[in-house]
Amino acid sequence: MPRDKKHVEIDLKPKSLGIKPLMGYLLVEPLGAETQTASGIYLPESAQEKPAQGIVVAVGDEMYLPDGKVYRSPVEIGQKVVYKKWGTEDIKVGGKEYKIVKFEDLMAILED
Repeated sequence: MPRDKKHVEIDLKPKSLGIKPLMGYLLVEPLGAETQTASGIYLPESAQEKPAQGIVVAVGDEMYLPDGKVYRSPVEIGQKVVYKKWGTEDIKVGGKEYKIVKFEDLMAILED
């Protein structure tokens, strides 16, 4: 099967990361910032805005609400998501940066 330029290789085995999110949380690998504008101008790192987008690499267990309802993850491993910029925790695992995001801090699923 041919692979296009947008294909992203990612290890979908959370155990290989050595971390599993707790109930109600996701582990997201942030996507890199754009280094070039649409018109071809290269941006210095200080001018690059970090997008609040990434790929889900691990999903925590469902969360039980006080009223007895179950809140399941709205996404699966491998999906591209948009999340709130100010609601995440930054962590480093194996030299790579990740974000821990609450289920309710997800804003959209990006479809190819």
